[in-house]
Amino acid sequence: MSQYFEVHPQTPQPRLMKQAAEIIRKGGVVVYPTDSTYALGCAMGEKAAIDRIRQIRQLADDHNFTLMCRDLSDIGTYAKVENSAYRLLKAFTPGPYTFVLRATSEVPRRLQHPRRKTIGIRVPDHAIARALAEHVGEPIMTTSLLLPGQSDPFPEAPEIADAIGKQVDLIIDGGPCELEPSTVVDLYDGVPKVLRRGVGDASVFEEG
Repeated sequence: MSQYFEVHPQTPQPRLMKQAAEIIRKGGVVVYPTDSTYALGCAMGEKAAIDRIRQIRQLADDHNFTLMCRDLSDIGTYAKVENSAYRLLKAFTPGPYTFVLRATSEVPRRLQHPRRKTIGIRVPDHAIARALAEHVGEPIMTTSLLLPGQSDPFPEAPEIADAIGKQVDLIIDGGPCELEPSTVVDLYDGVPKVLRRGVGDASVFEEG
């Protein structure tokens, strides 16, 4: 059974956040809350942890992974951002959006889309998620927690513990989450293209 932390959703306990970050740095897989669904996360460079997440979700090789960031300060290190794209990022983060951008060489190749060499960037409007990235000291490789064959994600952590508690190292219970993932917006060419409609309002990126 994994460890299970009950964390305050608005004011996360620093002691628990430090412990959670240490689990990630040591190669662990964690479940944590966001402003959309609960998510699976691990350190960027931990291949074994990434493979475990792939197995839990049964992800295809061309799955576009996401880096969960504490704020926009790390964006330029991991993604190539034109001025127009940066203005959008600044306007809509933190929030329930994932932006697909061209990856830089700092992003491990196994996290990049195999053909397009892109990476998702996410700055959630959730205190626990951002505190977790802050304590880890770098963006966290992340993906929404939606199990194979599951039409709706788990809204609460105890259900997640029952389902995959033995497959992860830590579950952070931050209370109920949404039943939809983040809205995904492709900024590969600098022009917004909505790839997935989710919690975030997609209409602001669409013409007409």
